[in-house]
Amino acid sequence: MVYINKNTKVIVQGITGHQGSFHSNEMIKFGTKVVAGVSPGKAGTTVNGVPVFDSVEETLNFEPEATMISVPAPYVKDAFYEALDHGIKVIYILTEHVPVHDSMAMVNEARLKNAIVIGPNGPGITVVHEKTKIGIMPNHIFRKGNVAVISRSGTLTYEIVKSITDYGMGESTVIGLGGDAIVGLSFIDVLKELKKERQTRAVVLIGEIGGTAEEDAAEYIRTEFNKPVVAYIAGRSAPPGKRMGHAGAIITRGKGTAESKIKALNSAGVDVADYPQDIPLLLEKKFKK
Repeated sequence: MVYINKNTKVIVQGITGHQGSFHSNEMIKFGTKVVAGVSPGKAGTTVNGVPVFDSVEETLNFEPEATMISVPAPYVKDAFYEALDHGIKVIYILTEHVPVHDSMAMVNEARLKNAIVIGPNGPGITVVHEKTKIGIMPNHIFRKGNVAVISRSGTLTYEIVKSITDYGMGESTVIGLGGDAIVGLSFIDVLKELKKERQTRAVVLIGEIGGTAEEDAAEYIRTEFNKPVVAYIAGRSAPPGKRMGHAGAIITRGKGTAESKIKALNSAGVDVADYPQDIPLLLEKKFKK
């Protein structure tokens, strides 16, 4: 199990909003146990057959273990602390434009309380073989299998997962770390979980320019990880000094370039695809070895 399973009870904070309503319904269709929603002032109503309450405290009779936060950025921190303070240990933050200082505080507090933050500004987590997901990944792209995908990019995740599915392979766990400079999980955090997870035979790492997360992951893979890994790095053709869409895609003092990431991954025995659609071919080569 990587963070959630088919029995995980999930609440949705902001369930009456457009995003919360739509994606909670898709989560239910996928198989997720969405037990309650939270939306102050909307208690007593239902969304997608799910009862709505004014506060997280009022949902505790359902024994929630995870939450999806889909509220406007200025209120994310309050929603986070409300969930954390009531014992919820897996907190996925869909919202983008969360203030950096809020993200820093939330991630730090979660670590102190042994909780998991997924995001902010990411597509969430899908555990295919457990038929459960928290987040916004499209249901139809998945097929049960043994390839795990860890990604810093949202849309690119869907493209690569679909290419794996269309090739005849399938996925075990797919997790989006989030595109912000400060997020709750690193590649290494997830690789440590996947190392123990029986369903996963190989891993796809989807990185992008900026930061050193991929270089750090490469070192961990080289020294500690014993399953095949292939990768793709987004932003290889980005002109130097150009600001990219993700807050995390910032290159400083020559570090965080596509070249440095590819070099580090190659040195750890990770094959890096030139194009997203090449990922299944690289996986096939790894499986044949």
